[in-house]
Amino acid sequence: MNEVILAQAANGLDGSIATVGYGLATIGPGLGIGILVGKALEGMARQPEMAGQLRTTMFLGIAFVEALALIGLVAGFIL
Repeated sequence: MNEVILAQAANGLDGSIATVGYGLATIGPGLGIGILVGKALEGMARQPEMAGQLRTTMFLGIAFVEALALIGLVAGFIL
């Protein structure tokens, strides 16, 4: 167990750089989801009869934007 802790400590700043990189990578999807949901709600307020279709499209868009965040997470682990 102590060898594992020492090996992790010997890596230095590698882990913190990946953490900062992933933190920066989440800014884009976070802003994207915020804009997407805001515009969908604005569209629902303007045309309530289209709310169901807008909601479905909004959730599809959220899924695609969240995929970008997951790709950033995986890239952080790989690099």
